Amino acid sequence: MTGPGWSYGGPPPTRSWGAQPQVPRAWVQAPPPPVPPPPPPAAGRPVTPPGAPPFDTPQPYAWLMRARDWAWWRPLLGLLMFAVLYAVAAVLVVFVVVLTGLVPVADLLQLTDPGVLLVTNASLIVAIPIVWAAWAVAHGMGRGWSGSVLGRVRWRLLRPLTWRALVTIGVGVVLTIGISLTDGPVAITGPDGSYVWLLVVVVLTTPLQSAAEEFVFRGYLSQTVAAWFRTERTGAVVAAVLTAALFSAAHAPPDVLTFLDRFVFGLAASWVTRLTGGLEAAIVLHAVNNVVVFVLAGALGGDTGTALPSFGVALLVVLLDTVAMGAYVALVARARPALQPELASPAVDLRRAPVTWQPAWVPAPPLPPQQPPSTGPEPDARWSREGGA
Repeated sequence: MTGPGWSYGGPPPTRSWGAQPQVPRAWVQAPPPPVPPPPPPAAGRPVTPPGAPPFDTPQPYAWLMRARDWAWWRPLLGLLMFAVLYAVAAVLVVFVVVLTGLVPVADLLQLTDPGVLLVTNASLIVAIPIVWAAWAVAHGMGRGWSGSVLGRVRWRLLRPLTWRALVTIGVGVVLTIGISLTDGPVAITGPDGSYVWLLVVVVLTTPLQSAAEEFVFRGYLSQTVAAWFRTERTGAVVAAVLTAALFSAAHAPPDVLTFLDRFVFGLAASWVTRLTGGLEAAIVLHAVNNVVVFVLAGALGGDTGTALPSFGVALLVVLLDTVAMGAYVALVARARPALQPELASPAVDLRRAPVTWQPAWVPAPPLPPQQPPSTGPEPDARWSREGGA
C-alpha cells in the first residue's frame, strides 16, 4: 500500500529484544459457564449418626420425648403398644400360674404369701421391657430414656438415696403400722414357716416391681403427657397430678383417705424425679416403702397387712405419710449439690445452616503491569564481551 505520508519501513523486528511484549496465555483464564446450584436435600425423617444423642438442644427429663424427629403421634403409638403388650404379658403370667397350680386362685390377694407376692411382682416387672420396646419402636430411641436424662439408670445415686429414704420413709412406715395396731383388735400371730421365703421374694423382686411402676407412671406416662405441652414446666405439673391420680386409682383404694395417701405418694415421686432428672430417687422411695411394709407385715402376721383402721387413725396415717414423704423430698433437694445429678440431656446440634451457592470457578489473578515498548535494539551482551574492550 502506498500513499501520501506513508513509507515502507521494512519488516518488524524478529529478535526477542525487538518484539512487542506479549501476555502469556497462562495468565488469562476465562470463566467456565455457570454451574447450577445443587438441589435442596430431600425432606424426611432426620437421621441421627450412630452414638450421637437424639437432641439438638439439651432437654429436661419431662421433655425427653422431644427429640429432633418429635411428632405428636409417637407417644400415642407407644401407649397403644404398651397397653396391648402388657395386657398379653399379664394374662400369660396369670395363665401359667393358674395352669401350674403354683398359687391357689382364692389366695391371690394375700400379698404376704411368698407365692402370691412373687406372681404379683412378676406381672408388674414385665412392664419394664415393654416400656423399653415402646421407646425403640414408637420413638426410634434407646431403651433407657425413661431412666434418666442420660438415657440410663444412674446407679451411683441409688446408695446415697437409699439411706435418706430409710430415715424418712422407712421410719414413717414403722410409725404408721404401729399406730394402726392400736386401733381395735388386730390379730398378730407372728411370722409363719414361709417368712424366710417371703424375705427372699421381697429382697429379690420388690425393688424391680417398684422400678416397673415408676417406669410406667413417673416415666413413660408422665413424659407422654408433658411432651404435648408448649412449656415444659406446665407439662411437668399436669403430668405429676394426672399420673398421681392414675397411680392411686390403679391400686384400688378402699376409701378416700387411702386414695389421698397414694396420691400424695405419686406427687412426691414426681417431685424427686424433677429434682434429680431421673427415676432413681422415685424408685428408691417406692422400693423402701414396699420392702419395709412387706417385711413388717410378714413378721407381725395375722391381718396386719389387710386390716382397715378407723377414720381417725386413717387420717393420722395419711398425715404421717405426708410428713415422711415431705422429709424425703427435702433431703433429696438438699443433697443435690453433693449428688450432682444431671438435669438435662446431652445434645449435638445437627440442624443444617442455610447453604449459600458459590460458583465452582475461581477468578484468575490480575495481570502484571506491562513494560513500555523498547525504543531500539538492546546491545548484544555477547558481542560486548567478545568484541568489545
